[in-house]
Amino acid sequence: MIIEMFNLWYFFWLILLGGLTVGLYFLLRNRSERTQRIVLFGILLFGLLMHFLKVYYPPYSVDNARMLRDSWFVNICGANISLFPFIYLSKSKKAKDYMFYIGVISGLIALFYPQEPLAKVDQLAEQLDIIRFYFHHWMLLAVPLLMVLLGHHKLSYKRVFTAPTGLMIVMLYIMLNQIFQSELGFIPLRDRGDFFGIGYKNSSYIWGPGTNDAIGEFLAIFTPKIFKTVPVGEFAGQEKYWPWFWLLVPVYIIVPILSFLLSMIFDHKQFAGDVKALCSRVRAYVLRLKRKTTNAELIEDDELITR
Repeated sequence: MIIEMFNLWYFFWLILLGGLTVGLYFLLRNRSERTQRIVLFGILLFGLLMHFLKVYYPPYSVDNARMLRDSWFVNICGANISLFPFIYLSKSKKAKDYMFYIGVISGLIALFYPQEPLAKVDQLAEQLDIIRFYFHHWMLLAVPLLMVLLGHHKLSYKRVFTAPTGLMIVMLYIMLNQIFQSELGFIPLRDRGDFFGIGYKNSSYIWGPGTNDAIGEFLAIFTPKIFKTVPVGEFAGQEKYWPWFWLLVPVYIIVPILSFLLSMIFDHKQFAGDVKALCSRVRAYVLRLKRKTTNAELIEDDELITR
């Protein structure tokens, strides 16, 4: 099983996981809500368990440094694997909106552009990890999608900004993970030699857009120059992306747009109704202004006649 862009195995996984999602929906739609919730929550728990079990097979089992590093939640999807079971059990509408928007967006990106399998030097020796990769990213997409399709949560286009806000909070969570890993010795500390290296333990673009990375470079287009330069100290004026801060503008521009487009699939009627109501209020306001103007003109004419 060799994964390459648009080869047989690439499409095999897309078709298999797409079919699994559709099949699971039809299997669950006529079941009780309790059964539906147990199945979806069980998938999330199994995904969390798989995250820790990966230390028993390559590449983690043969690389102690990588095993210690990657057992933590060091990227967006890894962080969501740890958070989604708790979000699913919560009653927070905003948290579940985040779960849907970021789960679906990140899952689609990972499945259509599977960077991790593509980057593997020896895919044949790491097939179990490729299977884990596809299950994890399918899970992050499928469970939130089924949660909405089965009626366990109702999306609102008015809450699309929970997605970028939640994502930036998760980014901080990842950043703290990496800081603790460095301080506790699981990964090497940054030193003067790699101070400007944006590729340093950078699977989620915390430290910069990466090197020759199409997604990172696209995000960097939206980053203000102030977040690309060292402001003070011995390196003042040199190019360096501010950790975490450089993502603020790109995330708050791109993620709400993508989230809004997703919300229109499920909440378009509410949006259309709100737009219609807004147009009615605008028309009513314009009519009131016209009446006031007309009345003012009549009063002015009466005053001229009286004079």
